[in-house]
Amino acid sequence: MSNLADNLKTALSSVVSGVGDVVATTRDIAKDNIVKTLQASGEVATTTIDTVGNIVSEGITVASQTGVSTTQAASGLVTGVIEGVKEVGGDIGTTTTEASRGAVKSVEEVGGDIGEAAVLAVEGAIKAANDIGADSGELAKDAVLGTLKAADEIGSEAGGIVRKALLNAAALPHDIIDALLTGKTD
Repeated sequence: MSNLADNLKTALSSVVSGVGDVVATTRDIAKDNIVKTLQASGEVATTTIDTVGNIVSEGITVASQTGVSTTQAASGLVTGVIEGVKEVGGDIGTTTTEASRGAVKSVEEVGGDIGEAAVLAVEGAIKAANDIGADSGELAKDAVLGTLKAADEIGSEAGGIVRKALLNAAALPHDIIDALLTGKTD
C-alpha cells in the first residue's frame, strides 16, 4: 500500500496548490491501485474486501496529512474502488458496503465530519453506479448499509449523526434511506 500512499501524496500536493480536483484525483488513483492489486493477486474474491478497506483507509489518512478535504477524498475513493472492482470482475455490492464503511470509520479516525463522509460516500457509490452501468438504487442501498454499520461500530452518537445527515441530504434517494432506517427493506 505504500505505492498508493506515495501516489496520493504526490497527486494531492498538486490539489493543495490549487491544481486539481480532490474527488477526481482520489477516484483515479484508487481505481488504478485496486485494479493493479487485484490483477496481481489473481484471487479477486478473496482479496477484494481487505484491499478495498486498505485503499480507502490509506487514502483518507493521506488526504488528512496533505490538508485536503477528507470527506471529498472519501467520495472519490469510494467511486474509484467500485469502478476498479467492476473492471476486474469483483463483487461491487460488497465492495460498495465495505468502501462506505471504511470511509466513515477512517474519516472519524482523522477527526473529520462523519455525517458529511456518509453522504459523500453514498453519492460516490451512486456516481460509480452511473459510470459503470450498475443499478444506482442497489449501490446506494449498499453504501447506506456500510455507512450505518460504521456509525454503529463507532458508537450511538455517531449513529445519530450519520442517520440525520443521510436523511437531510437532498441529493440522496430518500425512499431507500427511509426504508433502511425503519427496517422496512424490500
